[in-house]
Amino acid sequence: MAEIEETIKRLQAHKGVIGVIVVSSEGIPIRSTLDNSTTVQYATLVTSLCGKARHTVRDLDPANDLSFVRIRSKKHEIMVAPGTY
Repeated sequence: MAEIEETIKRLQAHKGVIGVIVVSSEGIPIRSTLDNSTTVQYATLVTSLCGKARHTVRDLDPANDLSFVRIRSKKHEIMVAPGTY
């Protein structure tokens, strides 16, 4: 667990980072630096999006899997690294 905490601190230290969320494969937040309602909202939406993206990637090539998702808007950017850790 100390390694996870250290990684969260390292990510949070980057300029412009607003928050870090660690979510289980079921979409349950495990660790977060954001408030509870924001954490739950992002965890739910990102888990759903990653599931759909993973399904699309596998439809295109069953040998591939989703490794990273990056969503950019004018104000924010969301980066997701799905996987088992």
